[in-house]
This record gives sequence, structure tokens and C-alpha cells, in this order.
Amino acid sequence: MARDPKSPETKLSHTAAMILQALDAGFVYGFSIMEMTGLPSGTVYPAMRRLERDGLIRSHWEKQSIADAELRPPRKYYKLTPAGKITLESSRKRYPLLERLIPSLISREEARSV
Repeated sequence: MARDPKSPETKLSHTAAMILQALDAGFVYGFSIMEMTGLPSGTVYPAMRRLERDGLIRSHWEKQSIADAELRPPRKYYKLTPAGKITLESSRKRYPLLERLIPSLISREEARSV
């Protein structure tokens, strides 16, 4: 059952907030999130399962044919849900350095155009 994103109990750990920020920044599969955050797989994957269980992210597997063409195993891609976006916004207030650690896509695109 998904949490109410407006509920005060939707305060995330720093780890979970970093994962949501990484997803928002465009790092959408587990290994890319690990590379961006520096967190180990034993931290990232259990946290993503909890975030998905709580309705803050959603996942899907890519087509086998895509993975085969790139000679690698299939990737599981993750995406923020509307509740996840709301929770991320409140987490940014709780962890003000979050956006500096992992700039959002918009911030990175603005920086490239300068």
C-alpha cells in the first residue's frame, strides 16, 4: 500500500532521498544509480524495493532484444511516480545539499547551454 505523500511519516532516509534525486536527474537503472550516488548494490536495491512498495517509484524491465543487441543482461528501469516527486520535493527541503550532490536534468541542461 502506498504512503500518503503529504503525510509527515513520508520522511525519507538520506539514502532513499539520494536515490529519488538520482532518478529525477535521469539515472534510471540500478547500476547507474550506484555509480552516481556511490552507494553499494546491497544498499541501493533493497531501498529501491522499499520505494517501489511505498508507491514512490515504478519499474519495468527492458525488452530482451534490446539487451541482446548490446550484449548485456536486461536492465530494470525505474521512474518516479507523482507521489515520489512530491516526496522528493519535501526531501530537498530536509536535505538541502541533495541537489548539489546530484543535479537534476534541468540544472545540467542549463549548465551546458551557458
